[in-house]
Amino acid sequence: MSNDSATPIPPLPERSAAEAASAGADQQQTAAYPPAYGPQPQAEPTYAWAPAATVPAKKPRTGFTGGKVTALVLAAALIGGGVGFGGAWLGGSVFGGSSSSSATSGSGTQSITINNPDDINQTAAVAASAMPSVVSIEVSSADGQTAGSGSGVVLSDDGYVLTNTHVVTLGGAVSDPVIRVTMSDGTLYDATVVGTDPTYDLAVIQLDGASGLQPIEFADSSKVNVGDSTVAIGSPMGLNNTVTTGVLSNLNRSIEIASSAAPDDSSTDSGDGSDSSDSGDNLPWFFDIPGQDQSQQQTTSESIKIAVLQTDAAINPGNSGGALLDSDGKLIGINVAIATASSSSSSEEGGSIGLGFAIPSDIAKRVSDEIIADGSATHGLLGASVQPASGVQGATTTGAYLAEVPSDGAAAKAGLEQGDVITQFNGVRVNDAIDLTAQVRAAAGGSEATVTYLRNGKEQETTVTLGTLS
Repeated sequence: MSNDSATPIPPLPERSAAEAASAGADQQQTAAYPPAYGPQPQAEPTYAWAPAATVPAKKPRTGFTGGKVTALVLAAALIGGGVGFGGAWLGGSVFGGSSSSSATSGSGTQSITINNPDDINQTAAVAASAMPSVVSIEVSSADGQTAGSGSGVVLSDDGYVLTNTHVVTLGGAVSDPVIRVTMSDGTLYDATVVGTDPTYDLAVIQLDGASGLQPIEFADSSKVNVGDSTVAIGSPMGLNNTVTTGVLSNLNRSIEIASSAAPDDSSTDSGDGSDSSDSGDNLPWFFDIPGQDQSQQQTTSESIKIAVLQTDAAINPGNSGGALLDSDGKLIGINVAIATASSSSSSEEGGSIGLGFAIPSDIAKRVSDEIIADGSATHGLLGASVQPASGVQGATTTGAYLAEVPSDGAAAKAGLEQGDVITQFNGVRVNDAIDLTAQVRAAAGGSEATVTYLRNGKEQETTVTLGTLS
């Protein structure tokens, strides 16, 4: 069981109005949260990959520190608008506003609208700084029958872009995607997949013939705090260059999501997952794949467990792969999932209810660096079968209970034994089996990790040299 009280779904490609209408109300899908102990509320929120928008075939929050954004405010005055900053572009275009700043970026085109350069707030400054590094991604199958969209962030001046695996594969539905990328200034590029990492739902693509792009600047996601201000930039519902704001609500969430693109862990030793009753087809999380009905989406028996930052910045279908930024305009996370409040009559493509999730930038950087260098990324393997400690008779704390510890695994070699309860992994609190798996997979294969555990009521610590997930 996850330590979240709702169920996660990543920002995927959302459907077009025509496709949604043709699917019919009887095709709409909701997800029920699994039974839990004690009285249950009448309605539970459900999570979904923020769906990517299907495409045809072919209020600023206080809390930013003034000193940090002074340079960004100056930058905002220089980077005028035209493609859209929130509702400013819509207002200027639809209602005929003409007082916007006309300052241009280095490429000679404009990426956000600044109507009053003398009164720029911190959110506009952050958006002006980072907008050129966030892109919109359109994906389709070779025959054009399946299509969707998402977002991405620029990694290098020659066109490497980081996004989600579920964006470039449309949730596992497409193996040879046709990809087109739109920059914030409207420049178009074709792109190819460099490599995907289904284990952490990350992927790198490269733009054909790109040069002189502005790479995103990474922050250290291990240094952020609950309550820090956040800015999300992406293309929800295909609306490029959309900016929303919020705060970091929690730093160490872990979510498990059914994924047809997930690797099959059955070939590994006994794994690091939760007990076997939590098979992928029984999970309340699913990919919302355009062009596929409910039965097709629920056939997978595989799932992924990922560590995420939680934010209340609005993240919606199509935001997947986009940027979650700090008050300096630096990347702290890659937007990946949202929780939606759904019922039997709700749309399968729900919107934000203030529960958004992003893969921490430290994990995203390691994985993307490995993909660019080697075409794939490695992930740690503890070599033990674990289950939630809260379900074990006599347990005195939450954690990950070691149910089986094979003698040839990394856990046994580090001195861990059956019956131990892991409570921390590399200094991060572990509340259940999903937490542990997410943290182990976040680490590189072969890396060392510090594990804190309870044995016979006594807290102990050991260093584990992780195996590599095959």
